[in-house]
This record gives sequence, C-alpha cells and structure tokens, in this order.
Amino acid sequence: MKKIVFALLLLLSVKSAMAQKDSLSFDEHNKYIYYHVVEQPGLTVDTFQNRMQYLLKAVYPKNKINQGGTPGSISGSGKFLILTGITAAKHVDGEMSYSFYIEYKDQKYRYWLTDFVFTPYKVDRYGNSVPEQGLDVPLEQGAAKLEKNQFSSYLTKTAIYSIQFGGDVKKYMMKISATPAEDDKKKVNVTKDW
Repeated sequence: MKKIVFALLLLLSVKSAMAQKDSLSFDEHNKYIYYHVVEQPGLTVDTFQNRMQYLLKAVYPKNKINQGGTPGSISGSGKFLILTGITAAKHVDGEMSYSFYIEYKDQKYRYWLTDFVFTPYKVDRYGNSVPEQGLDVPLEQGAAKLEKNQFSSYLTKTAIYSIQFGGDVKKYMMKISATPAEDDKKKVNVTKDW
C-alpha cells in the first residue's frame, strides 16, 4: 500500500513539474509574459498575415486589433472571464485583460501575451455580475493586493488561457488553407424544373 501511495505521489510531482515548464515568466520590464518563437519552414510573410487575420476573426472575434502596426506584425488586446466555484455553482469572479503581439518573418513567427490586468466583478442589485469600477489590479501587483489563494488561482488560469491561445495560433498556422475559398459562381435557382 505504501508503495502505491509513493508511486502516485511521485507521478503527481512529475506531472506538475511538466506543467510548470510552459508557463508565464517575467520579461525585462518585470511584467508577466507568455512568449514563444516558432519556426515553420516554407511559409512566407503573406501567408502568416492571412492565417493570423483569419484566426483572430474566427476564434477571437471580440479581441481588438490595432490597425496602425508595422508591416509583419499584428497587435491588439483582449480579455477573458475568470470563473470560480464548483461545477454546478460557478460564478464570475472577474475578468483578465491582456495585450497580444504577433510578429512574423519568412519561415518563422513569434507571439506573446503580456500586460495582464485583473478587474474584479461584483453582483449588482439586479443579480448581474458587473465589473467594479476603478479596481483594476495588474497581475504583477496581485501578490500584494489579492489573497494568496486567489492570486495563485488567477495566475494558473491566466497561464492556461495563454497556453490555449498559443495552441490556437500554432493550429491555425499549420492549416493548409486558413482562408475559405470564395466561390465566383453564383448559385442560380431554377423554378421551372422541379
């Protein structure tokens, strides 16, 4: 019995160590960042541009994209909700806003998410969850302004969302044709023959 418990503990510790490998880190400005560089031979800047724009329109339509960026890059901002509670009784605890940057050259691209800011939610008199005004907490200051278990939970959920965002970017960059082909033929309905 002791051997089984020991083996399970060892397995869980190895699993948690593997999960920590692909997580948030600090950049040179002391901000949390999720950063990756991916090489993809055979693709050009135009292909990266088209696939990235399609991804942002299809998967993240609510994200705001900055149009005045440099050629070969896309930047913008987005947000996601943080839910807490057990499965049957989940409620919105707040939202995490972030900035994303994607740059590409021939045969490689990089992306990063940074500027994470937590906005707590409260329940208004009608029972709706609404953001509290003026209580934005940058994730870097979360350890001082939030409870320890809340901060740890928000950090974990932010890392999970960042990994999911990165997975979506990689998946759409691997697609052969990310943009749907437009059909030039007009469909004509013939009402005489049926």
